[in-house]
Amino acid sequence: SKPPKNAAGSTAMRDLVFVAFLLAFIVAGFRKPFIFVLTYIYIDIVAPQRLTYYLLNSVPISLIVGILAILGWAASADKRDTQFTVRQGLMLLFLIYCGLTTTVADFPEPAAEKWDWVWKALAFAVFLPLTLRTKLRIEALALFVVLSAAAIIIVGGIKTIVSGGGYGVLNLMVANNIGMYESSIISTASICLIPLILYLRKFGTVFPRDWRVDLFCYALIFACLLIPVGTSARTGLICIGVLAVLMLRSVKKRLTYLAVMAAASIVVVPLLPDSFTGRMDTIKSYKADQSASTRIAVWKWTLDFAEDHPFGGGFDAYKSNRIRFETVKEDDVGGQTDVESVVIEDKARAYHSAYFEVLGEQGYPGLLIWLSIHAIGLIRMQAMRRRYIKHEDESRQWIGHFAEALQHGHFIYMVGSIFVGVAYQPFVYILVALEIALEARARVTDPDGQLAAASPSAPAFGGVR
Repeated sequence: SKPPKNAAGSTAMRDLVFVAFLLAFIVAGFRKPFIFVLTYIYIDIVAPQRLTYYLLNSVPISLIVGILAILGWAASADKRDTQFTVRQGLMLLFLIYCGLTTTVADFPEPAAEKWDWVWKALAFAVFLPLTLRTKLRIEALALFVVLSAAAIIIVGGIKTIVSGGGYGVLNLMVANNIGMYESSIISTASICLIPLILYLRKFGTVFPRDWRVDLFCYALIFACLLIPVGTSARTGLICIGVLAVLMLRSVKKRLTYLAVMAAASIVVVPLLPDSFTGRMDTIKSYKADQSASTRIAVWKWTLDFAEDHPFGGGFDAYKSNRIRFETVKEDDVGGQTDVESVVIEDKARAYHSAYFEVLGEQGYPGLLIWLSIHAIGLIRMQAMRRRYIKHEDESRQWIGHFAEALQHGHFIYMVGSIFVGVAYQPFVYILVALEIALEARARVTDPDGQLAAASPSAPAFGGVR
């Protein structure tokens, strides 16, 4: 993006701040290589190269830091208990399969452009669990995910309070809607993070719990809830509903919780901006909403496309679609219902669903692999939650609570992804990596609740335990 006119000095200073911030982490990484991993997570989520005008936007910082993280792990990590799990194998298989479909894609240039970032997300997700061998590293990664996303969410929350936001109006630090800066994606991700925030508030050890931690966590949760309001993303509202239901599993006084939720709804709804409530009303009248009707038409087209292309059409195969649909609008005029039907034709409309995105681009084999990656995670987290959340050894109960937080966030993401094309977004694969790492730690825990790999005789990755 181009800098504003007459703002060369301020934009240059802003760029220097970002560069200095990243350099500080990179320098620290040479002393403790695990910091390279955390830096990569920050770059993956915040994408500082999109926030600068001169210095970072022409440098492949993601690739550079990713290579440093892998080299740091290879050079300094103790690999005696390193395990390569089934889900890592599935992600690697999915990576290879996506690469093959890219070579025969219907639209080679757009497919190559999308492949350029998808392979990095999948490859790093395969590598990431290998570095997360202690509780502290697992928690540090979760904390970096929360704080990196918070850099976007807090800005969005403040702007929502000040201006009320609106669909396509809320500016989240950048003028484009790529990655986490897209309204539906950030709305989904912000709600997914709430279970993790609650876990870190109660069980986190990097920042021991006190009133300041509680205040920040509750304020951040409030900002997360504001993002769907500010963006007017209907997906965000659905995710909030899913979160409210899932919280019933965790709260001790369910009747009190339900009463508080009902009271909060009565108080909050009248305060919501008209831009939000007006857009949410289209959920129940989707036939009158062109956006919703378009999605349904594209999904039908994708099913027909998969019949003729069972192995997918490669990335961005949607560009070949030609759709025709009808919108129906009903208005009450003088006690009578006036029905207006409009036939609309469109082409090259995106999938607006991760499930149909994978089906159209990778076919049925790719969809099966992708669903397996996520289904296994949800099932395994449920098993760990049940086993550890009330474990007789209190030092292990954090495993059950963390499994619950990851499962809730993952499930919310999978529900939200029904309506958003986020099949390859790095955010969800970071959650998957955390799930794999948590399960691996629980599996190698000795009777005293301590990782064998974290014993004094086993050096930690770059000194970070």
